[in-house]
Amino acid sequence: MPTDPSAQPPDGAPPEADGPPPEAVDLAHALFDLARHGRTEQLTAYVDAGAPVDLTDPDGNTLLMLAAYHGHADLVRQLAGRGADVGRLNDRGQSPLAGAVFKGEDDVVGVLLEAGADPDAGTPTARETAQLFGRTDLLQDGGMP
Repeated sequence: MPTDPSAQPPDGAPPEADGPPPEAVDLAHALFDLARHGRTEQLTAYVDAGAPVDLTDPDGNTLLMLAAYHGHADLVRQLAGRGADVGRLNDRGQSPLAGAVFKGEDDVVGVLLEAGADPDAGTPTARETAQLFGRTDLLQDGGMP
């Protein structure tokens, strides 16, 4: 029985091609790993070559968020300098700044604040997280306004 041509996706891809190619998925996983491990030179080379600076994993975490959560201040600075959204929230409404506060990554907190991250964005906010974990020092003396 012939297939109905109108059932084909508009780009002409076969119906069984319902996602990105495996090579693209593998590359995305590798980029997320570079962010988690703070491989600044390698990851920024991919971004400079055209990889999306705000590449997002299935949970809504960006490269910057993963770098921030794992304490890689230089990588966070480099990604922010290349246009990464320092205020983007993941699927749970968490901000990179609140994640850095939660993990006690003071250098990352400073970089994110310098880059314009909002301490009152997300759930919980970075400000609430600082108070919850007794890190009110981040709210003073050059920390959060």
